[in-house]
Amino acid sequence: MATRKPATPPLPPPAATPDECPVCKGSGEVARPVRVGRNRRTVGQQAGLCLNCLGSGEAPAP
Repeated sequence: MATRKPATPPLPPPAATPDECPVCKGSGEVARPVRVGRNRRTVGQQAGLCLNCLGSGEAPAP
């Protein structure tokens, strides 16, 4: 007679995934315009830390 394997306990449900930040769309970075010159014209963009989620990419608690 064949031996039986012991029953494995059921797996716990997966943890809830946090919502992504609405400002940076979950990347943790936002683009900021770079201005130069006397008339402060915009010449490009620079990546900056998202101040809403502080770079984590997760939506902050209300």
